[in-house]
Amino acid sequence: PYHYVPTEWICVLFLVLYSISTILHMGQAIKYRFWWMIPTACLAGIMEIFGWSARLWSSQSPKLLNAFEMQLVGTILAPTPLVAANFIILGKIIGQVGPQFSRLTPRMYTIIFCSFDVACLVVQGLGGAVAARSVSQTKSASMGGNIMLAGIAAQLVAIAVYVAFAVEVFLRFKYNAPVRYVDALEKNQRSMSKNLQIMLFGMGFCTLCIFIRSVYRTIELANGWSGPIISTERYFDWLDGGMVTLAIYTLNFIHPGVWLADRTARASQQVSDEEASAT
Repeated sequence: PYHYVPTEWICVLFLVLYSISTILHMGQAIKYRFWWMIPTACLAGIMEIFGWSARLWSSQSPKLLNAFEMQLVGTILAPTPLVAANFIILGKIIGQVGPQFSRLTPRMYTIIFCSFDVACLVVQGLGGAVAARSVSQTKSASMGGNIMLAGIAAQLVAIAVYVAFAVEVFLRFKYNAPVRYVDALEKNQRSMSKNLQIMLFGMGFCTLCIFIRSVYRTIELANGWSGPIISTERYFDWLDGGMVTLAIYTLNFIHPGVWLADRTARASQQVSDEEASAT
């Protein structure tokens, strides 16, 4: 079904890389109490482990349809929760830079984009299930592939819109051109710290990697189940496995728990804790 036999050592390599990253993300989520990283980055890692475990299985039994179906669904869906993490991070960055520079409130970024991301996840999952069922029944998987293509294309559009909103926010911040009126005191309190700049770079690089992967997947599915794109293993290894690995590790090394921490809020909380202890 692959038109090739998945290379065993490559499957093992990605399986190990995703396992390490997922364990790190789980530990970081607990340490910094960023619980929303569990259903986003951690879930993405778990789904990649599932998909690459199936590809490893396929390297031993390349004609086994169950393994092919598992890797199809796992690797298609896995990056979607990671996209949701970036949507949430952008909202939190805007909350610190200044909501007055954004057309949407930080909360609305999370609600709107994550809701759309969930919808894309459902569509891709439905398409994957239809395609897997068609393959198991030795029928054409074109319908399932088209449904998955629609889900990935919609996600690609969502990422593009999200990037456009982000660019507008930071251009307005740079040129001090707020969307709505705020008093001078609130304006003066907003600044782009070094930590925030690093987090912004990490979020941007992570988004770029996922965008490249989504473009590849869109072309792959549009090219058909027997096309040269889907039939070439190195394209998948570099443009899917490689890009998602870079994206998920970026959020390990540039973790929002470290670089997105609100220093003012932390200081206020520390003062409150000290006052409570003294009382």
